[in-house]
Amino acid sequence: EDSLERRKPMPKKRLGAEQTVTKLRQVEVLQSQGKSIAAACKEAGLTEQSYYRYRKEYGGLNVEQARKLKQLELENGRLKKLVADLSLEKQVLKDIAEGNL
Repeated sequence: EDSLERRKPMPKKRLGAEQTVTKLRQVEVLQSQGKSIAAACKEAGLTEQSYYRYRKEYGGLNVEQARKLKQLELENGRLKKLVADLSLEKQVLKDIAEGNL
């Protein structure tokens, strides 16, 4: 039957910072054992594209540093949103004070 064609693809699961660094280290170990990047990535459960992207972002970090980086990125995003909200609020109050609303 064509039940294989109807099967929905599994949603892609994003790795956490710690898992990403662990996967990068796993690929490095496999390469040191003589495996090609393609074979090492496959064995580690990564695509080569993801490997290179993760290596660019996390290369040289240990697990704790990667965790801290992710926390700082989340905090930075939260603070940027807060600044945008406060700027908008300030502009609305300014417009009210000037009688523009």
